[in-house]
Amino acid sequence: MKTALVTGGSGYVAGHLVDLLLAEGYQVHATVRSLSKPGKLTSLNALKARRPGRLKLFEADLMKPGSFDAATKGCDVVFHVASPFLFPEQIKDGRRELLEPALEGTRNVLGAVDACQSVQRVVLTSTVGAIFGDYIDVLNLQGGVLQERFFNTTSTLENNPYHYSKVMAEHEAWAICGRQSRWSMVAINPGLILGPALTPVSDSGSLFLLDELLKGYFFYGAPNFAFTYVDVRDVALAHLRAAEREAASGRYILAEKGMISFLDMARMLRPHHRRPWLLPRYRLPHWPIRILGPLFGLTQDYIRGHLGIRFTVDNRRSVEELGIAYRSAAETLADHYRSWLRWHNQKWTGL
Repeated sequence: MKTALVTGGSGYVAGHLVDLLLAEGYQVHATVRSLSKPGKLTSLNALKARRPGRLKLFEADLMKPGSFDAATKGCDVVFHVASPFLFPEQIKDGRRELLEPALEGTRNVLGAVDACQSVQRVVLTSTVGAIFGDYIDVLNLQGGVLQERFFNTTSTLENNPYHYSKVMAEHEAWAICGRQSRWSMVAINPGLILGPALTPVSDSGSLFLLDELLKGYFFYGAPNFAFTYVDVRDVALAHLRAAEREAASGRYILAEKGMISFLDMARMLRPHHRRPWLLPRYRLPHWPIRILGPLFGLTQDYIRGHLGIRFTVDNRRSVEELGIAYRSAAETLADHYRSWLRWHNQKWTGL
């Protein structure tokens, strides 16, 4: 029986990964920020009850050196999933909220890996945002196609701090990996992650975005933003395959070839939503977004670099080398809504 560490175990992606690893026969160590907050541990405690003796929880802090040493002990593989994900309108201090925990967390987790002789492979959860800064950057890449070989060179703490934090953390991870030869590393670079949540208290920006759409924040019309996207269950499976397949190497984009817009999502969700009138039916023109966007935390640079822009994703490596058969957007969104409804039915009357 192999033993795996999953950092940020109570998170959106990590929760699915822990569930999958247990189903595949692993002994699992999962770190959480605090063991004294039972609301955050509901899904993990349920998994512990279902598979007694197979899941151990550890308290660890991304910013604290040595914090991951105990959790890493005896592990064969480490999945470093923990890292904050916020959309621009959620960010108040990019350095404190994003860069420092992403960068220091990577150093501290991989420091624990270096000190643990049993670890053979690390799977790092990165993002497509470590490949490009703004959408407009992708149009200048070879063929205007997103590919793993590129790295984001345009994001800063002032412009797209989330993408900046992730590319800096990934660069640091590759540098640390390159200074030794005992363990290997694979990076998973997913697009916007959608699909059912195992917990109602995740801070993931993915859930924040869909929460706004499902609650009717865009009922008046959808801004012309689109996203690379992938199902959370496909992301969990890609992590497992990246760990188990010896030939897996480098970076893997996890996203469908085409992008999905707010209006596309609304159209697919409408047959399932109990209040379909909350979902937008029309696309807003660009001018009100340019005027009102700054009121919602979107800078003019961000708007110019994303609004109305589409590109194609090269996901062949994930299909051919990891064997990922992507779920359809319609299935993902329907499952996402059913999960959202289950977690929110105590807050919304009449649903």
